[in-house]
Amino acid sequence: MKTIIKRPSLLILISLALACGPSFSQDFTPELTAHGQPDLQGVWNFSSRTPLERPARYAGQEFLSEEEIAVLLRSRQAASVASETREATVSSRILNTEDAQSVGAVNNFWMEGTALQENGRTSLIVHPRNGRLPAVHDGVRVQRSDANGVTEIPGVRPVRYTHGGIGRNGPEDRGLSERCLVFNSGPPMFSGPYNNNVQIFQNRDHVVLLTEMGFDARIVPLQKSSHVDSAITLWSGDSRGYFEGNTLVVETRNFTDSIASIGMREVAYGSAKNRLLIERFTPTGPGRLDYEITIDDSDTFADEIIILMPMTQVEERLFEYACHAGNYAIRNILRGARAEELQ
Repeated sequence: MKTIIKRPSLLILISLALACGPSFSQDFTPELTAHGQPDLQGVWNFSSRTPLERPARYAGQEFLSEEEIAVLLRSRQAASVASETREATVSSRILNTEDAQSVGAVNNFWMEGTALQENGRTSLIVHPRNGRLPAVHDGVRVQRSDANGVTEIPGVRPVRYTHGGIGRNGPEDRGLSERCLVFNSGPPMFSGPYNNNVQIFQNRDHVVLLTEMGFDARIVPLQKSSHVDSAITLWSGDSRGYFEGNTLVVETRNFTDSIASIGMREVAYGSAKNRLLIERFTPTGPGRLDYEITIDDSDTFADEIIILMPMTQVEERLFEYACHAGNYAIRNILRGARAEELQ
């Protein structure tokens, strides 16, 4: 019988997240499918509060101490209470205002950044050992944005980060998430403010990775076959998968030049054109997976990058994330720019 986690309250989640140490033993033996493969099917949550890069205050420190965990727990509890108070105040003001035009943006009901399982690390990056992104090569373009979208930072297309933009002359000037093209679900998958779930389907010959954010389905053949011709490039790349013991390995190439080697909300490093992405899904305990990402891109970075995130199986259903290229936001961003030009 599989162990599936039901989503508890926020403060319980915070306690669980910080109390957990390193992942379960790698000697765990998972259940098998009817085809004799490790059974990874179900919905998996990859929410995390661990930063991608190690903060300077933790230099040389891979894991948090018990004292640091206790301080962080108190801080997050206080922040949660303060946030709930602010939201109650905003809601009261809106409900008591005639003809209110706004609900005060997305509230915490939709947020799920707190991990169901945490690794106690000071960074998600485990290689390089300093927990920081390696240096980029001379001449590699690093794009930065105002992720709030208020200020355009001039630059050139393609825009490879997800939020913000270089201008408002056309949709190609905006971030990839604003255009409903690429989200934190990647690949690779990174924890974001919400929708941090992936559903895995399996049959004998394929694995399907359906991400909640963007609602993209990667259909991964389970054989070490060659990739498509290098002239064919894709937003999600071309994936091939196989099992190494209990680990599902997914190798992806042939990414479009329009995305970054690592692209996030407000920064994008280089191009993914020649990136090799290797994802490893390893069962570590009942209802638990380690999700390991290796980015091998010598065109962009001076070293390879390895990222480790825990995943927890949850009793959830995925619903369509209906972002589309004709959404109101991108249309109104451009419409507003045209109105400003007429002033």
